[in-house]
Amino acid sequence: MSMQGRIGRIGGSKVKRALGVQAALEWAFRVERAQLELPPPKDVAEEGFGFGLEYVLMQRAALGCKVDGGQHKMGSYTHADAEVIAATVAGMPDSLGGIRMAIRVAELARAGLTPDWMPSVVPRCLPRDTRENQHGVRAVTVVVGTERLLTRGKWRTVEVLACPVTWRPHPEQIASARRGYEDWRQALDWVRDGLIAGGMLRDVEVTAAMPKKRPWLARPHTAL
Repeated sequence: MSMQGRIGRIGGSKVKRALGVQAALEWAFRVERAQLELPPPKDVAEEGFGFGLEYVLMQRAALGCKVDGGQHKMGSYTHADAEVIAATVAGMPDSLGGIRMAIRVAELARAGLTPDWMPSVVPRCLPRDTRENQHGVRAVTVVVGTERLLTRGKWRTVEVLACPVTWRPHPEQIASARRGYEDWRQALDWVRDGLIAGGMLRDVEVTAAMPKKRPWLARPHTAL
């Protein structure tokens, strides 16, 4: 059943379906299969005189024109609200990642995924290299120097061995994954604000709900 078929009415007025921005994006790209139509290069004069699709849609709305839908789904209908959401994502500003972030937002929504911020991952100090023999797996050591020791009345030269170690995963990998999550969340915040301020959605109401901010800082509840 289409979104329009699920919209109810109370006292003759249409009741919009309330969705958080992440749910709205997943509905638009995953359920309605809206396509991300990226704006043309800035030096190409097209509809809207080089402005992004969000601007074009706002101009159409101001003129009372209906937003086109269905051109991407081979004869099936794409809800107009989904087209508006996709067009808004396509207008992602460069300060938030521009086209690259718009594609990332759309791909994650289409897959129904949240960026992997490496939950519960803790860097571990491990040997850089290991070797396996009949006695099991052993850390590879290297000679880092020599020392002279007096043993049983004789001076002997002995090698000083050390085990090179590394961190896995490296702390920078974890930090990079979490920066990526924060960038994605900021992009969703921009999309949410734009959809709410634009007031162009007919059947969907985007709420203030947002994905968790820095979920890795949340402490699990412990039993008393």
